[in-house]
Amino acid sequence: MALFLPTYFSPISQFSAILRSKEIQFEVHDNYQKQSYRNRCYIYNTNGKQLLNIPVKHPVSSARKKTKDTQIENVGNWQKQHFNSLKIAYQNSPFFEFYVDDIAFIFDKKYKYLHDVNFDTFLFVSDALQLNLDFKKTSSYTTVSKEKDYRNLVEAKKPAEKSSKQYIQMFDEKHGFIPDLSILDLLFMEGPNTISFL
Repeated sequence: MALFLPTYFSPISQFSAILRSKEIQFEVHDNYQKQSYRNRCYIYNTNGKQLLNIPVKHPVSSARKKTKDTQIENVGNWQKQHFNSLKIAYQNSPFFEFYVDDIAFIFDKKYKYLHDVNFDTFLFVSDALQLNLDFKKTSSYTTVSKEKDYRNLVEAKKPAEKSSKQYIQMFDEKHGFIPDLSILDLLFMEGPNTISFL
């Protein structure tokens, strides 16, 4: 059983590891940590790498909170901002129009918990690629063998993995190839062929 953390439009490295795993389990009892892919992803725009960050509520006390209990701070309209950023960055990509109607619900739906956004983004990508992935959620904090523990892929500050496969990106002539962006970057550029790159 390979163990992952649910993330916001996961980095390519996480989806690649998911596809190589026979059984998938998502850790939902971990402690929330800032500056991770739990509430952020990176896309490619005309200026290079762009951060899309979901604002979350932080407890008044110093007590730790579990990611599954982390609530979204819905004061600003982060959903509209993220959707507009995706449109500006990818409206001329080969497959954006193909997926835009299916992804729009994530930016219209009202969410209370970060956990729910992340699972909706995972299900969207799985459906877009027709993966039919079965997965389970942990019932308590879980330990597994090092070879099957992919929870470290949630660390946004970790250097991006160098993929052996590169694909054409929207602005690579200007900024060069940027590895391990959100799975959306690959999906909007390669469509159904995304699986061969993963």
